[in-house]
Amino acid sequence: MVMGSLRQETEVAVIGAGPGGYVAALRLADLGKDVLLIEERARPGGTCLLEGCIPSKALIHAVELCDAARRAREIGLTFGEAKVDLDRLRAWTASVVSGLSQGVEGLLKRRGVEVVRGRARFHGPRSIAIEGSEVTGVDFRQCVIATGSRINELPAAYEKPVWSSADALQLPSVPESLLVVGGGYIGLEMGLVYAGLGASVSVVEFHPRLLMGADPDLVEIMVKQASGRLHEIIYESKVVGVERTADGFRVDIERDGQRTAQEYRQVLVAIGRRPNTDKLGLENTGVVVENGIIRTDRECRTADPDIFAIGDVTSGPMLAHKASREGKVAAEVIAGHGGAFDNRAIPAVVFTDPEIAWTGLTEREAQDQQVAVKVGRFPLAALGRARTLGRAEGLVKVISDAESGLVLGVGMVGPAASELIAEGTLAVEMGATLEDLMVTIHPHPTLSEALMEAAEVAAGAAVHVAPRKGERQGG
Repeated sequence: MVMGSLRQETEVAVIGAGPGGYVAALRLADLGKDVLLIEERARPGGTCLLEGCIPSKALIHAVELCDAARRAREIGLTFGEAKVDLDRLRAWTASVVSGLSQGVEGLLKRRGVEVVRGRARFHGPRSIAIEGSEVTGVDFRQCVIATGSRINELPAAYEKPVWSSADALQLPSVPESLLVVGGGYIGLEMGLVYAGLGASVSVVEFHPRLLMGADPDLVEIMVKQASGRLHEIIYESKVVGVERTADGFRVDIERDGQRTAQEYRQVLVAIGRRPNTDKLGLENTGVVVENGIIRTDRECRTADPDIFAIGDVTSGPMLAHKASREGKVAAEVIAGHGGAFDNRAIPAVVFTDPEIAWTGLTEREAQDQQVAVKVGRFPLAALGRARTLGRAEGLVKVISDAESGLVLGVGMVGPAASELIAEGTLAVEMGATLEDLMVTIHPHPTLSEALMEAAEVAAGAAVHVAPRKGERQGG
């Protein structure tokens, strides 16, 4: 790399220091590549670490502690009423984010990855111009695009101080009443955080149910539990107008052609994200972009063979763990080690209470694709560990090929679903069968036993639940 000049050269330029970009940069450095990482934010980590996954989970944890204290009364433990110190909660959340971001900075420094602060834009197929940096440009041999995504822009009617999810994570206040526009995972997670902090929270959703990507039987259990903490869920409706008032907002909601007006102290809009591909100068390269998504192959290579793309700018779910995996694949391909993003399953988690998680083929997808499957469901009410936790609501289900017993998917709703789904993902990834899950000894009493039990149900060999009417046990 040529130092001391306004223009630099590098073997590999990585644009974006989120969970895809910084992982790619670290892996490339480990494989002996000269790497330059370009990031426009002051700190590495991307949306996930700085204003998404990490701060939201920190707040969710705080709310779960309050809920646990309230639930303790049911088993004979009484505590004083929980009080929320917003300043200390903000500070604690910020410290978590700061510590992790500093950790990433340390990893990059120890690996010898040079970080340039500024906004990158392709000037040509092998050159990048950088705005806001002493380094005005970079010439590269190969490049990894990892610029992530951003919150969908609010419609013109939704003027500030309407909150985005990023605004809500800053805990500006706990409003007396809050309307969440959008019943996806971001809206639900943040809505339940504010409900736990004391706000009266309503959710308006355009579709007939929440979390359209998840199987309905999982969502129904979560909604049944969450409904007690939410003021109202308004289905098949849309917000058609927002007007600022002296005390908050007047919101016009339309359903079946009928409009109603309601008052809320605050409005939070969570209507999805879009990939950051529109201001990169990709027209100056051979990269093909379709509807804002960069087209890539299994090697994460774009139509320009020396430019790779990973994470939210590519097709598939916008999830940090997908981006990290793709970052490793791209790095290994660039370094000549070979590799492919050929994963069979990408787990999805919604950190509501109870949590929802799924991986591989969902039951709804199996029906849509006319795949013949066997589904084994095991209720947590029949699980000893769930009972001891006082958290018996929920279920685990295993979806398998009807003939071979190959595990095609796993879904679950309940406590620690975010942790348990990894075993289901491994089962799908390694090509496990129902028998593999059944004969694997799971420690007792644990929540993990539910996966084994669900496999037994699917195989017709259940012990701890009664067989369905007319079903013969025995495998």
